[in-house]
Amino acid sequence: MTFPKRPSPLKNPAPLRAACLGVLLTCALLAAAGNAMAQKPHQGALDAATQQKDEALKLLERMVNIDSGSTVTEGLDKVREMAVEELRQLGARIETFPADPHPGTNVVATLTGQGKKKILILAHIDTVFKDGTAAAKPFYIKDGRAYGPGVMDNKGGVVAGLQALKVLQKIGFKDYGQITFLIDTNEEMGSVGTTALIERVAKQHDVALNLEPGRPADGLVVERKGSATALVEVKGLAAHAGVAPETGRNAAMEVAHQVLQLSKTADAAKKTTVNFTVLTANGATNVIPATASAKGDVRVATPEEFDRVEKDMVRISQNKLIPETEVRVRLVRGLPPMPRSPASDKLVKMAEGIYAEIGKKLTIESSGGAADASLVAGVGVPVLDGFGIVGGGIHTPEEYAEVESVVPRVYLLSRMLMDLSAN
Repeated sequence: MTFPKRPSPLKNPAPLRAACLGVLLTCALLAAAGNAMAQKPHQGALDAATQQKDEALKLLERMVNIDSGSTVTEGLDKVREMAVEELRQLGARIETFPADPHPGTNVVATLTGQGKKKILILAHIDTVFKDGTAAAKPFYIKDGRAYGPGVMDNKGGVVAGLQALKVLQKIGFKDYGQITFLIDTNEEMGSVGTTALIERVAKQHDVALNLEPGRPADGLVVERKGSATALVEVKGLAAHAGVAPETGRNAAMEVAHQVLQLSKTADAAKKTTVNFTVLTANGATNVIPATASAKGDVRVATPEEFDRVEKDMVRISQNKLIPETEVRVRLVRGLPPMPRSPASDKLVKMAEGIYAEIGKKLTIESSGGAADASLVAGVGVPVLDGFGIVGGGIHTPEEYAEVESVVPRVYLLSRMLMDLSAN
């Protein structure tokens, strides 16, 4: 049997190797050039954001120096009008809606462009600080940080939103179909007076960006837990604590027992937390209390966990320490969870690419705190959170915003609005 001759090997393979190496080097150079082009900043947007830094800080100072706690009607009105005036100058159409049953008035401001994409941005002007805090500790800057009540949560977000819209106006960008800026006045109280408005407006949009504070590590929030309040009410029987305690039914002891056992409905594997924070019993020291109650903070990562926790609480509460007491438990649901999704991951990739344009890197985080972004996610609209100014010390007297984050964050938000309009 005859076999065909094998071709002889190359006597000198060096030219082939060199050619292959040349091709590989060319591909690498082209890829590097492509990456460099992709990471080149939009100079007009960057210049505008940089030029607006001082203006942004002055506006932030004015807002921070007005108390606007969730129940401070006068302050909420002043800060709202400040934001509305800025939006009017941008040519926005302004609509207002009462935040019933809470004080304050919500704002829906609409800018109409020449494109098709409908984008929603959200921020809130209420803070957790009581009236008089701004006078006692007004806005100031020290060591690169701006301090004051609500400086990052969420007046820094309001300012970032206004400045980003100004950037678009300065560079003449109108390729969006519609940008809506919704300003909430009771987010710190669970947005009870704004929930229906947020859900209705969100459904009219393709995508949303929430302007909650940028995380301390310069991050965005891709996932949030839902919130609820666990309520425990106990009815016992009063008696003299010294003369005849055995004739009473101690509601305080029963509510303490319930708190200890109901806390076990938490589930670390499912990221569910149950923390009782308020306990109350009525009566004088020498009286066995006839009534007592407790409130607990519940956080869940999935909507199904609300059902599971509620069912377990009802079942477990049947186990009583004090006979003949009446125990009632219920779960009052607040903001729903904001789960991570393929749609939010796409938004993350877009944001990471934009931040890389100015040589910066985002961290992507989950949060146990609930926010209005959860309401948007709850109606099926893609949303990404944390586009406000970067800061820390949230809800404390030492709350701060990083001054040097103002320009990068305004650039990030304005460029997100631009890229979302195109995609």
